[in-house]
Amino acid sequence: MGEPGNETIGPRSRAYNKVSAGLFPGGVSSPVRAFGGVGGEPPVIRKAQGALLTDVDGREYVDLVGAWGPMILGHGHPIVMRAVLARIRRGIMTGTPSPDEPRLGRLVTSLLPSVERLRFVVSGTEACMAALRLARGATGRTKVIKFEGCYHGHADAFLASAGSGALTFGAPDSPGVPPEVVAGTLVAPYNDLAAVRALFEEHAGEIAALFVEPGAGNMGLIPPADGYLEGLRALCTEHGALLVFDEVMTGFRVHRGGAQALYGVTPDLTTFGKVIGGGLPVGAYGGRADLMEQIAPAGPIYQAGTLAGNPVAMTAGHRTLKVLSRDGVFEQIAATTAHLAEALATQAQAAGVAAVGLSVGAMLGLWFAERAPTNLAEAKQTDLGRFRRYHGRMLAHGVHLPPSPFEAWFVSLAHDEAIVERILTAHRAALREL
Repeated sequence: MGEPGNETIGPRSRAYNKVSAGLFPGGVSSPVRAFGGVGGEPPVIRKAQGALLTDVDGREYVDLVGAWGPMILGHGHPIVMRAVLARIRRGIMTGTPSPDEPRLGRLVTSLLPSVERLRFVVSGTEACMAALRLARGATGRTKVIKFEGCYHGHADAFLASAGSGALTFGAPDSPGVPPEVVAGTLVAPYNDLAAVRALFEEHAGEIAALFVEPGAGNMGLIPPADGYLEGLRALCTEHGALLVFDEVMTGFRVHRGGAQALYGVTPDLTTFGKVIGGGLPVGAYGGRADLMEQIAPAGPIYQAGTLAGNPVAMTAGHRTLKVLSRDGVFEQIAATTAHLAEALATQAQAAGVAAVGLSVGAMLGLWFAERAPTNLAEAKQTDLGRFRRYHGRMLAHGVHLPPSPFEAWFVSLAHDEAIVERILTAHRAALREL
């Protein structure tokens, strides 16, 4: 059959990919879009509607990437689109306060009581970078704990045992990051409280913050073990460090109130992205008022951004969260996700393929393994070669998956029964061809 996925790429996609290869590093504007981890070339998408993508050759795919998480209502939801188009007609950006910022801000703080104050930025990377600066400034400490396989954006301090695209390309520690910059970044295995306790004891009084995905999605979907987040909260409190939940992916995805509401654990600071912008470039960080009031201009810790609080992005995020907050909407998406995860695993097992399906809210994971991994080391021991072949076959049968086994899948409100059946039909065909 040749390279996986090649047979799904039409001549126009190939032509665009060729042009892009001469313009952009690796032919893409973000490494996670490349197909280096699965082989073949990506289809070039010209249209997205509901749960479907259409490429430049007119080929249609069911989408389980969802723009890497933001499109929880599906592509082109009419309420979001009407509001965005109306806001565009009144101006795209002014660099001034607008009514759109407090409108979204009030909604976020109503959904997450731990967020007493917040600051909008443009990306999840920027949110995590600013939260780290705040944590260091507020505590007077310099060291930070993160976890193997957790990705907090591409700021230098976080590119130590990073997840997501860095894992796919075999470069978890990036060249160009000076050793002294990551010298203060302490790394522990995910779901290992003993390792975190040892770091706190070894570096007593030096650790400003602990950053964690409270449900990992950047080494594939790996939920926190029972009591794990509670244990991290207790250790941070005991040692005077700030607990920072990176909810760029889990925020409004695993629960209306994020992972902190789902698991009942309150962080000191939270970072956001993806769903909070409804598909437009938005990030945010927020938390306790006494901490956030140390950010300029209220306090001495500097952070700024020309495009922060973009009114069009604020509008998209507000309408997305308003729809998501309606009775039964989130529950419907979560139920669809759970059903799909179970069906994918059941059908694989019936075909004699070891597989585990996981779901948390509207996030989904499929592991080719006898049991679900609990950390990065175990994720790397799953059948990565089988995933590579599976990805190519699913694409050939019209299902667009993340091109890496180390990425969660995303389900939306637009994934109705008919769409789910299309996925399962493709899944059965792909299993026969592995």
